[in-house]
Amino acid sequence: MSGTKEKRLCKECQTPLTGRRDQKFCGDYCRNTFNNRLNEDSSNYMRRINNILRKNRRILAKLNPDGKKTVDGITMAEEGFNFHYYTNIYTTQKGSQYIFCYDQGYLKMDDNQYMLVHKQDYVK
Repeated sequence: MSGTKEKRLCKECQTPLTGRRDQKFCGDYCRNTFNNRLNEDSSNYMRRINNILRKNRRILAKLNPDGKKTVDGITMAEEGFNFHYYTNIYTTQKGSQYIFCYDQGYLKMDDNQYMLVHKQDYVK
């Protein structure tokens, strides 16, 4: 060992660090600022998608307060429902596909009708 210490700096503000050798930031503020800037682009994309999913869920919950109801697709669209965004699909043993936004779902039926449902515990 040469006895010279390597000067460690905060990754965000370049303040000299003292303390643990694996320390990368001088505090929580710098750590959060650094990571928020690093993830900014993907965070904006995910935030937009999550807003659409949450809106879809709110619409389904509003149209289906009692757990099961048949609704016209036009009614869903007029509320602002976006059929392109959902969290998962559940396929029954008979082959029916329920599309879910979190715990609220729907099954497309004939004549642009949708049966709205609330996810049951046995649906994974």
